[in-house]
Amino acid sequence: MSARFICLTSALALSAVQASADMNFNRIASFPVVKNMADGEDTKRETSPEIIAATADGMTLAYTDSPLGALGLVDITDPANPQPLGNIDLGGEPTSVGIVGNTAFVGVNTSESYTAPSGHLAAVDLTTKVELGRCDLGGQPDSIAVSPDASFISVAIENERDEDLNDGVIPQLPAGNLVMVGLNDGALDCATLQMVDLTGLAEVAPSDPEPEYVSINNRGETVVTLQENNHMVVVGRDGSIISHFSAGAVDLEGIDATDERGKLVFTESQQGRKREPDAVTWIDDMHFATANEGDYEGGSRGWTVFHKDGTVVYDSGTSFEHAIVQIGHYPDKRSDSKGVEPESVTFGQFGDTPYVFVGAERASVVGVYDISDPAAPVLTQLLPSGVGPEGYATIPSRNLLISANEKDLIEDKGARAHVMMYELQDAPTAYPHLTSEGTDKLIGWGALSGMVADDDGFIWAVNDSFYGFQPSIFKIDASQTPARIVDVIRITRDGQPAQKLDLEGITLDGKGGFYVSSEGRTDRVIPHAIYHVQADGSIKAKKGEIGLPAELMAVEKRFGFEGITKIGNTLWMAVQREWKDDPANHVKLVSYNLETKEWGAVHYQKAEPATGWVGLSEIVAHGDYVYVIERDNQHDYRAITKKVYRIPLSEMVPAPLGGDLPVVSKELVRDLLPDLTATGGYVLDKVEGMAIFPDGTAFISTDNDGVDDHSGETMFFSIGHVSKPTH
Repeated sequence: MSARFICLTSALALSAVQASADMNFNRIASFPVVKNMADGEDTKRETSPEIIAATADGMTLAYTDSPLGALGLVDITDPANPQPLGNIDLGGEPTSVGIVGNTAFVGVNTSESYTAPSGHLAAVDLTTKVELGRCDLGGQPDSIAVSPDASFISVAIENERDEDLNDGVIPQLPAGNLVMVGLNDGALDCATLQMVDLTGLAEVAPSDPEPEYVSINNRGETVVTLQENNHMVVVGRDGSIISHFSAGAVDLEGIDATDERGKLVFTESQQGRKREPDAVTWIDDMHFATANEGDYEGGSRGWTVFHKDGTVVYDSGTSFEHAIVQIGHYPDKRSDSKGVEPESVTFGQFGDTPYVFVGAERASVVGVYDISDPAAPVLTQLLPSGVGPEGYATIPSRNLLISANEKDLIEDKGARAHVMMYELQDAPTAYPHLTSEGTDKLIGWGALSGMVADDDGFIWAVNDSFYGFQPSIFKIDASQTPARIVDVIRITRDGQPAQKLDLEGITLDGKGGFYVSSEGRTDRVIPHAIYHVQADGSIKAKKGEIGLPAELMAVEKRFGFEGITKIGNTLWMAVQREWKDDPANHVKLVSYNLETKEWGAVHYQKAEPATGWVGLSEIVAHGDYVYVIERDNQHDYRAITKKVYRIPLSEMVPAPLGGDLPVVSKELVRDLLPDLTATGGYVLDKVEGMAIFPDGTAFISTDNDGVDDHSGETMFFSIGHVSKPTH
């Protein structure tokens, strides 16, 4: 046994009991907000949690749901087992929420048009679900904030621009402003309502300030972001302007700024990129942090700490985005726009440690920063979120962080929108499972679709067609926690990135190279094929390509080879779904003899789906068995089939194509659903990779779809020894 293999085994044994004196945030639960819909309600409607807050006792969450025009409630008495409390109809579009005691204060947009903005501030009793009062705001509310002493509320009246009018260029009147409303014993006092004029301050469109977000410090000072105007304003309790200044710009180096097709290249730059901050939060009475999402002409891909006089105390530059790249969450399709798009920033004091939580909307990641020194924040963790994190709440008294993730993919048959719970624990970090941190050159990765283990303790993984202009083989050291991508081989033809590949499987050739399977799509001129990849990543013209025989091409469909393994001189490929000649719920395991060049197949009977489809996504030979992953295409609470089965090797005797095929038997090795929810998240649909080491230790990975309409989360974990089925 190699030294690395001994390390691998030791790492697995230690990973579950790893000692750590550090406190870390770990996700403990995910709540699909569709569960808040009433019996008989159309659950196929979009539902979306955006801004979220907690009651004073920290036992109930309230979130705004714009598509439903409602305030959603969640019982987190047991935060690891959140329960639905239903929705409260608000009669308009809720935009933000703050809570005093058990009363929620909600900004409600009732605008008829961009030129006739309107809205109100509503007070709602969260126990009785009855509206207690409202104040007309005279415009379209966006963010609200409750003062720490609960004496007043500040509301950003955005009166947002019409992006289709004159290409979205501002000014577009009516102008926005800041509204301040007093509270009297926790009740709205509309008579105290004060409008603060913010015109004439910004260098960009001074006549049309568009306030985006507000936060209030212990002095009663409100900081306001004017996002499109790239400006910040600090307002006193009496409505006076204390300071105002441009949010400034950042020079970005080492970014991917081009919308090329499916390629991660971090060699570009952008000079003078305006910050255009969205969310803002006070850190202390003198400093605040901004999430620099951009919306008009900028977006700096990071976050900033300002002194309230306008001095930049800290800027993350590209460091936040690069950290996200390393854990596989980089949204390549947003490269020419605003990259990871930090949209949210929230402060929380947990014990003696002040934290800032930075949410990257497009990367679906929450960055955890120790802000003990505002001039030198320390990134301590990156937490996985649902799709499109929008709002956060901190409950330090219960060691809880809450995220609201607004993207509901019901129309695309994807994951539903979720609220996620994280707990500060005396425990090791549970995420990421896989990272490229520590390499000499920044390695971006994602969409892992097939794996194979070698005898030296490494795992090799391929990416799929999402990165069509950068097909790659990643070398993974699974002996570390988290597992590490230590190198990458780019797959080429004639010295250029190989095209027309959809790599879904990989196996070793026994000579330092690889065989990879490509799932074809004839409608996109992507062939079904097997390729022999040399150790340097090259595919030799013709000699390195194995096309399918006529017998298979006559019955092919798009859902082709989803895995490949080598047994002796024979390659075996798992076909994902039924082709034209397959009986219902039967798929082919196809063989190709490298010496005789003969093709054959057997049939595998898969589960009949309750909804959607069930197919195979991986095949691996080990010992006396061949192991496959059988999965459905369902996400979250709807998932049923995510399982590892094994087939006796003795039954893998191929019959000629075109005739009756023998049906192999199968034995359940492991139901993966408990593994897929072990870190508090919802079930990811694409369990795509499996690698088995010589000692029988198996690893599983999921495909994150290149972070495109996906949370970006990649799970990479061991299921122990496959010789010991867990059923």
